[in-house]
Amino acid sequence: MDKPVRKSVVISAVNLRKGGTLTVLKDCLGYLSTRDDLKVTALVHSRSLCDYPNIDYIEIPWTIKGWFRRLWCEYVTMHKISKSLQPIDLWLSLHDTTPRVDASHRAVYCQTSFPFMKIKARDFTMDAKIPLFAMFTKIAYKVNVHKNSYLVVQQPWLRGGLSEILNYPKEQIIVAPPAFSPMHIANTESKVPLFFYPATPDCHKNFETLCEAAQLLENQIGKGKFKVLITIKGNENRYAKWLFKKWGKVDSIDFNGFLSKDALGELYGKATALVFPSRIETWGLPISEFSPTGKPMILSDLPYAHGAAAGTDKVLFFNPNDAESLAGRMREVLDGTAAYTKLAKIDCAEPYADDWQALFQILLNDENSTTGKILPHFRGH
Repeated sequence: MDKPVRKSVVISAVNLRKGGTLTVLKDCLGYLSTRDDLKVTALVHSRSLCDYPNIDYIEIPWTIKGWFRRLWCEYVTMHKISKSLQPIDLWLSLHDTTPRVDASHRAVYCQTSFPFMKIKARDFTMDAKIPLFAMFTKIAYKVNVHKNSYLVVQQPWLRGGLSEILNYPKEQIIVAPPAFSPMHIANTESKVPLFFYPATPDCHKNFETLCEAAQLLENQIGKGKFKVLITIKGNENRYAKWLFKKWGKVDSIDFNGFLSKDALGELYGKATALVFPSRIETWGLPISEFSPTGKPMILSDLPYAHGAAAGTDKVLFFNPNDAESLAGRMREVLDGTAAYTKLAKIDCAEPYADDWQALFQILLNDENSTTGKILPHFRGH
């Protein structure tokens, strides 16, 4: 008796090498490796970054050497590869752009929210790659986008935003929240109230608003009454050096540097409150990591933060461009006078997928997708 023909799935992710985007790739391939009914091919930078059984790999390391090479790969190289892999039932691009390929169905997982970033003149002097990338992705999203059967986003606000800027039907944008591995956090409050902001030293992370707020608050209530710990050292790049030069001598600010995952969990436990002033995020992972502590979170009053904090009840919002607003929220926490916002869980409209199995069931129109195993690490949050 002949075996049933396996559906063919191609995952393209040649530029995903670190951070949350690489985690999405790993989770995706980790789930697909359990699907005996699928023939899966992954186009990646390096197999060593995401090596799973039952996956065929094509390594394309040269795309990171410039935008022209990336575009050539998306619109020339991948087209040739797609011709050689026929037939293809689904081609899923995990990095925002719609490649030129031959496949029965196509979809794009939109991993960046940079098209919605409000660019400041200072961004070009601190790290021109970030504002230029924001401008580039707004254009790149639009190329071939209407050839996709679906787009995939992590939050409902991105569904609405992309539908508007791309003129793309909302009913073809799947909301699929990312999976999170629970962290072990033991609440051990620090002796001095501690405000904690874990983030990379990138200009859109908006450390300057927090640093200025800390200086304002210290001037109001005096030294030694609180600490602000940030996960940059002050020498990583031009932005970090500028921050340290301007606020490195403020007594209340601890330029701590990078933290391991264990140290991060320990700081979550010690912190009095999480502060998250970032100007743009696709999700905002520290918000989800910190929220199980039940302690206060002071967040940018922006759509991503409202989405990531949904279902929590100790939230304060502030204008991310207003250091006085943030200083006021921090003082309310210290004084015990904060009027916290309780956020309801978001009732997300269909199409919605709370794990990889549900997502591929939609993408493949596959009622038999339960043949795949759902591992705890791959479950949606």
